[in-house]
Amino acid sequence: MTLAGVLPDADGLGVVADVIGSTISGKENTFHYYQQYHHLLLHGWPGAIVISLLLACFAKKKSRVLCWCLVVFHLHLLCDLVGSRGPDVGDLWPICYSEPVFRHPIWFWKGQWQLDGWQNKIIFIILFTTSLWLAVKRGYSFVEVISRRLDSAFVKVLQKWHHDLWGEKGKSGR
Repeated sequence: MTLAGVLPDADGLGVVADVIGSTISGKENTFHYYQQYHHLLLHGWPGAIVISLLLACFAKKKSRVLCWCLVVFHLHLLCDLVGSRGPDVGDLWPICYSEPVFRHPIWFWKGQWQLDGWQNKIIFIILFTTSLWLAVKRGYSFVEVISRRLDSAFVKVLQKWHHDLWGEKGKSGR
């Protein structure tokens, strides 16, 4: 389900072709493919269906995973709509919800936060701190997506730091 929140940005991989193309040609990079396809190919209901169905194929509880993938995918879209503006006030990232099938509807919000704005930084700090706290308490973390063995080592380090910092009193939650 985590991948359902990340894969919508795979349509931004055109940046790789842009960088390689400008390196080979020696011309200035205009980021043509990135600008042309990012937020268009996988940032709407067609992308939600394709990604969610694909991920559900690998799951044991297919219908449950399918539903949660759709929720997580749309959470990504909501976050993009609220907080993915560029550095200039007019540099908004719209959500073209029916692309690449249809052009409309197109959603945008004029109050969109900058991608590197203070709001997103605060949200990141809160979520990251919470995920570390949960890793200490539960015994597993987001690193498990990469490797269970690596996750085990990561959580042991976090638990040691937590114990060293807070002692037994902090570990028991009192």
